Amino acid sequence: QVQLVESGGGLVQAGGSLRLSCAASGRSFSGYSLGWFRQAPGKEREFVAAISWSGTMIFCAPSVKSRFTISRDNDANTVSLQMNSLKPEDTAVYYCAARSGIPAFSERTDYDYWGQGTQVTVSS
Repeated sequence: QVQLVESGGGLVQAGGSLRLSCAASGRSFSGYSLGWFRQAPGKEREFVAAISWSGTMIFCAPSVKSRFTISRDNDANTVSLQMNSLKPEDTAVYYCAARSGIPAFSERTDYDYWGQGTQVTVSS
């Protein structure tokens, strides 16, 4: 069974930081790209950041580019999202996703596997 499990969400004040992690299991993820998406109430799931297997290709949404950093540890089969200078508009359920090879990184339909999500709430 392929499984992605997110962790690290919680409640934080504006300007604070959180680090999200996603652990992958059930198969080898060698060659897979990994990404983060988020979905706020009443809104569509949107792209946050993604990284290729080698780590040489990385993309972030303009709204988070200067504040969030994506990284991965292939030995541990994990991908992380370091979130700094959080804003109330960052409040959402954050999901990790995976697919083999190189996807259209910002397109959620390009990903094959998804985690259940972790809630991030940023208060004013």
